[in-house]
Amino acid sequence: MKKIGIVHGMEDSFPKAFIDRVNSKNVDGIIAEHVTIDKVMQGEASGFDVLLDRISHDAPFYRAYMKNAAISGTAVMNNPFWWSADEKFFNNALAVKIGIPVPNTVLLPSHDLPKNTKSTSFRNLKYPLDWETIFNYVGFPAYMKPHDGGGWRGVSKLNNMEEFFSKYAETGDDVMILQSEVTFDYYFRCYCMGGKYVHIMYYEPRNPHHLRYTWNGPEAPQSLLDTVRTYTLALNQALGYDFNTVEWAVKDGIPYAIDFCNPAPDADQSSVGDENFEWVVEHAALMAIERAMQHKSGQDNLTWGTYIRNSVSGVPHQPGTQPIFNSALKY
Repeated sequence: MKKIGIVHGMEDSFPKAFIDRVNSKNVDGIIAEHVTIDKVMQGEASGFDVLLDRISHDAPFYRAYMKNAAISGTAVMNNPFWWSADEKFFNNALAVKIGIPVPNTVLLPSHDLPKNTKSTSFRNLKYPLDWETIFNYVGFPAYMKPHDGGGWRGVSKLNNMEEFFSKYAETGDDVMILQSEVTFDYYFRCYCMGGKYVHIMYYEPRNPHHLRYTWNGPEAPQSLLDTVRTYTLALNQALGYDFNTVEWAVKDGIPYAIDFCNPAPDADQSSVGDENFEWVVEHAALMAIERAMQHKSGQDNLTWGTYIRNSVSGVPHQPGTQPIFNSALKY
């Protein structure tokens, strides 16, 4: 019997619906259930062939549990080793290298010294930074946000240098990024599952949270939607995420990737709406069943993106080229 499990936190609607959907398909030899943990022994199997991780980004205990499960052969979605290493600024750099448009973005050191460091810990950091070059590159208005944050946590819109320095002084020991504003004609949030399933949702980030999936603007041309779909697949295949969302701000027909480090994206029925909820439940179930059927005991069953796999195999990166990928890739 192949077992699929889900580890989650406060969310209610998606985990139950996911389990029910997997089991409703009556695939011979496959069952889904909530995970119950009463002990974690080093190097011992979790008892699950597939685990869908919805909480370890907020709970270090679960992240360690996922890594132990993975090294013992479980197909953990998303790969906990890559998820631990990834962050927004690197994602932007990777997008640049595979030819996907992103806003001009710079990395900023934390305003305050991190815990257990002193000023002498930063002897390689020049102070003051080259603010003139930074501001000319990014421009104003701009957005500042944590380099590894999820969703809209800690995001500030800044209209000038005075606002920047005032808000920057409040960021404590968070490492931040500063990013050019894209005044968009369309905005999309896209689920991507298993490196091949994409669901494009109109999204309005300026609305209150419960109204962000309400779009009153014009319908996008099919050619634009096709480009968004292609770019979404390219990013997720390069990163190796099984379950992720990508946000796109479209200006003058060009989709700019705004946020694509969301490996535990909102999937609550009350916020995403019935139609989007149905899509994510169905395709998460399909993805999990496929992974269970492909699972091979006693070996690595994780997803590793093309960035990592090409690095290991010695395939050179080609900066500035357009993304080249296979939408049916077993990645």
